[in-house]
Amino acid sequence: MISRRFLLGAMAAIPALPVAALVAPTRALGAGIGERPGDLAQGDPNAPVTLIEYFSLTCPHCQWFHQNIYNRLKPDYVDAGKLRYVARDFPLNAPALHAAILAHCAGPERYFTFVDVLFQTFNDWARSSRYMDELVQLGELGGVSRERFEDCLADKDLEDSIFRSMGMAQDEHDVSSTPTIIVNGEKYDGKMNYDALTRHIDRLLQGS
Repeated sequence: MISRRFLLGAMAAIPALPVAALVAPTRALGAGIGERPGDLAQGDPNAPVTLIEYFSLTCPHCQWFHQNIYNRLKPDYVDAGKLRYVARDFPLNAPALHAAILAHCAGPERYFTFVDVLFQTFNDWARSSRYMDELVQLGELGGVSRERFEDCLADKDLEDSIFRSMGMAQDEHDVSSTPTIIVNGEKYDGKMNYDALTRHIDRLLQGS
């Protein structure tokens, strides 16, 4: 069972960040490389390197990436203005889709907070036969009422936007598994660890 104290502490501790501004497919003023309208992003939109992550909230590899790589990239590169981070949902099953809808339902200013808490509480809901009850509880503790969450679950435009993004990911980058990382428009095929990924980012920074 998800602890109320844990969730409230996590929600309070994670700062909210703004949604990306209106962008073009490559780069426009106030946009990272490859950002699209509606993307949710963190960091300087004019950073020389943009990392796009396609992830599923029920994917254990995505949880590992978030906790062991993203949480280090955030202070070292994103907050330092070197890297623009763009999050794109790629749910691999129904629980992941419903969790993604909950994160979006919280609003763009709290999306990243919910994603972080969903990964922190991964073992409590992602593998539970009562995962919807856990998501409802998480939402209520984070300020999303059951009624609001149900409205978002019934919002076909929101669901369709997630599926459209998945289709574009498959067409543009042949995404079929998660996490898939795109760096400055190119799929990253290196080792999925912090040192290897940051060496790749550093090479791009040196050439910028």
